[in-house]
Amino acid sequence: MPPSPDAQSPGGERRETKNQSGSEKAPLRSVPMAAGLRLHLCPRLRAFAAASRPLFATAHSGALPLRRAGPAMPLATRARRGLSSSTAAAPPAEDDDFATAADLRFEPPLQVVKYPDPILRARNKRVNAFDANLRTLADEMFDVMYKTDGMGLSAPQVGVNVQLMVFNPAGVKGEGEEIVLVNPVVYKSAKRLLPFEEGCLSFPGIYANVMRPESVKIEAQDITGAKIKVKLSGLPARVFQHEFDHLLGILFFDRMTMDVLESVREELKNLEKKYEETTGLTSPETVDNYKGAKDVFSFSR
Repeated sequence: MPPSPDAQSPGGERRETKNQSGSEKAPLRSVPMAAGLRLHLCPRLRAFAAASRPLFATAHSGALPLRRAGPAMPLATRARRGLSSSTAAAPPAEDDDFATAADLRFEPPLQVVKYPDPILRARNKRVNAFDANLRTLADEMFDVMYKTDGMGLSAPQVGVNVQLMVFNPAGVKGEGEEIVLVNPVVYKSAKRLLPFEEGCLSFPGIYANVMRPESVKIEAQDITGAKIKVKLSGLPARVFQHEFDHLLGILFFDRMTMDVLESVREELKNLEKKYEETTGLTSPETVDNYKGAKDVFSFSR
């Protein structure tokens, strides 16, 4: 359900940004709070997202803090269009930490993996091949995300265990800004925590409050392999943290307090039962063994 009218937005404060040279730029307007990570729960989210500025752009026209030498267009647009980058990474090294061609293999149409499939808990390898296959995978993930009314989607949610996520807080194709992040790392998070009703495409029909930092500073690579560094706050920060957890094998109910978990316990058990009926296998995990919420400041398994 939508938040109460007097609920405080996770990005309700105005903030100042600086470019790489340290000069001040006009304040950014943060994305207001909305309910859940699924669009249909909060109809006014479309209006919020449509009115907000691009995630990686400042208020001044043409001033993109993450822009490298090249066409004057948002980072996400360049990533989706697959424009070349002089800083793209080299082909994968022979290292267990990097995904192989086999790890990145997929067959469309992609399907969303549902809890408690063990794929959602498996280790996700770093990506070191920024090629046409990766761009196609990102495009396919966006297609699945839009078709299922999502705002964000991680690669393990479509059965590909690599560190890749896509999101668009507008949640509507052709609106907002499409973001592709590869090998993301959180290097700082705000101390202030905010409750937020989240949903997850891997947990159909389940929605509950999760406490998370209101903002995070991250490093990642875009679809071309170029390195980026940015602060996210408000709704973009929330969507990012949800998807980032997936890359760590952490699911959103892992972040719930025990009282919140109780409100969705039966629904989780129903998904476990459905998995067993569909696969003929014993559920690889059960909410009955849940031992309490993970530290919201912890971004490790």
